[in-house]
Amino acid sequence: MSQTLPPPSASPKRDVVLPVTAVAPAPEMGGCGCDDGCAPADRPSGRFGFARPVLTLFGLVVGLVLLVVVVGEWLGVFDRLTDRVPFWVGLTLVAAGGFPIFANVARAAWRRRVTSHTLMTVGVIAALTVGEWPVAVVVVLFMHVANYAERFTTERARRAVRELTALAPSTARVERAGVEVDVPVEQVRVGEIVVVRPGEQVPVDGTVLSGHATIDQAAITGESMPVEAGPGQGVFAASFARLGALRVQATAVGRDSTFGRVIAMVEQAETHRAPVQRIADKFSAYYLPVVAVVAAATYLLSGNTLATAAVLVVACSCSFAMATPVAVLASVGAAAQRGLLIKGGRYLELLAKADVLLIDKTGTLTPGRPQITDIVPLDGRTEADLLTVAASAERYSEHPLAAAVRAAAADRGLPLAEPDDFAAIPGHGVRASIHGTPVTVGGLRMVPHAADHPHVRQLTAAGKTLLAVTSDDQLIGVLAAADTLRPEIETTLTQLRRLGLTRIEVLTGDNTQTAAPLADRLGIAYRANLLPEDKIAVVREYQTAGHRVVMVGDGVNDAPALAQADVGIAMGAAGSDIAIEAAHIALMRDDWTLVADAVRIARRTARAIRVNIGFTAGYNALGLTLAATGILPVMLAAAAQSVPDLGILANSARLLRHR
Repeated sequence: MSQTLPPPSASPKRDVVLPVTAVAPAPEMGGCGCDDGCAPADRPSGRFGFARPVLTLFGLVVGLVLLVVVVGEWLGVFDRLTDRVPFWVGLTLVAAGGFPIFANVARAAWRRRVTSHTLMTVGVIAALTVGEWPVAVVVVLFMHVANYAERFTTERARRAVRELTALAPSTARVERAGVEVDVPVEQVRVGEIVVVRPGEQVPVDGTVLSGHATIDQAAITGESMPVEAGPGQGVFAASFARLGALRVQATAVGRDSTFGRVIAMVEQAETHRAPVQRIADKFSAYYLPVVAVVAAATYLLSGNTLATAAVLVVACSCSFAMATPVAVLASVGAAAQRGLLIKGGRYLELLAKADVLLIDKTGTLTPGRPQITDIVPLDGRTEADLLTVAASAERYSEHPLAAAVRAAAADRGLPLAEPDDFAAIPGHGVRASIHGTPVTVGGLRMVPHAADHPHVRQLTAAGKTLLAVTSDDQLIGVLAAADTLRPEIETTLTQLRRLGLTRIEVLTGDNTQTAAPLADRLGIAYRANLLPEDKIAVVREYQTAGHRVVMVGDGVNDAPALAQADVGIAMGAAGSDIAIEAAHIALMRDDWTLVADAVRIARRTARAIRVNIGFTAGYNALGLTLAATGILPVMLAAAAQSVPDLGILANSARLLRHR
């Protein structure tokens, strides 16, 4: 289906033996560097830093509406302003303050589109026609408040691209005329030899000429396990050489590399996203023609200009401008307190209508860290004996699988021995002496005779990564490692199906052997061996078929698909900064139940917006009837606008409560 890395070479030219102190582990992208799995330092408190200003803005909007209702309408300030301030002053205020909005309305009308601001603009014109310029000023003010509320919580796509660009390697160590020189990566030419030392980023896409290294490329390809790279294998720019050193012949540089294409895909996805028709805009498209017909009929039947203006003032009240942003602010603020950062109301509306869920595997369905799943003792050993020997030999190894072995031993409370003569062999494993006995722990290339054992064949077929353990050259057991499912996944997927996300599929850069068991256990479809361009193609495939797509991911390789999806959700606590910026919703805890919470919040918000608009429309229908018959004068029509405002505030405030 897509391009993948070739299998490890079976006949390496040479082994590079490193002492234990030779390599410092490269930092995890987006992490804080600690070993207890915590999020970056700013993320635990980040949700509260986001929630506070959103809820503050909600409070200010509530206060502004109440100020306008009480002071402006109930206490008669608007009437006094109309009497004492020249009309041209009010007209100037309306024109200056509303010009950007009126220009957007004109552009939308030119494209034959009706938005909620079109409705409001008609109301402004009607209010000015009858000399009620304070009412027109209030309508313009509320439109600006609505726009600001949307911008306050909206996405920051350009920042995502800046983050991606900053992550790209900036320099490369190139062999020229027999000398290693550091040059900007954009000056590297295809075919040149690049040297990558332990702990460094690979600066280009290329083919390994010599050396061996353990490469962490999960963020690029989605593979859960580190890749052992040797001569003849391909490596990707922006991946990390955790152990070992390489000489790489460049095959793609800069924007032509896989990582460069990721940057381009994020840019293109943000540029070419389909426009979203908001609930309020859709309502306005149907409502405005009805209002126009009623106003025209009023004038034709009565000839009363003031009655006609009253129809328009009532029908196009500022309540329509507030129906969506007030509800969105309440939901976004409440969600932030729960650990959900939502970057705009449009994504709540889209999420409420979503029917397809696409999920990355490594770091999303799974924690992205290998864990020991099987301990197979041989030669009369017990599980505890085998694990103690293996963990003691791996005591000072910095390989992710070594960390998994030590964690398994620690979980069982097993004491570790001090290894002597320790040596890490990149691409193979480790050798050490435990209590004077030579021990090796490594893959099947290091202990080839282990491949014939029945247990080994069974575990290999299950897609697990194996570590063979020998003592004095005798196979004493096998350890199997895999990236396991998060514990809350199955329950959450059941909830999401009930919420209407009926099509669920796993998209992974990992191989079929690894992906199939996880997908089968969850009862969902999967696609394996995918690169970033393949994931974004799947998203577009569903969108072309008319589906609303939610994508959940955590890595650099997920960023284009997250940006392209109707709603991209990033695993914020464990995910890369790039994924968080490209996505539209970020989970600030590694807790999949938040995904179901996000869908519920989205549906509650959509219902609240519909109730806000429906209540306003129903109230205004009554006002239209009274205004069209001349029963409701213009001044009283303007004052009556306060009732829907208060109803919207009361209904939206319910969203602050989490159910």
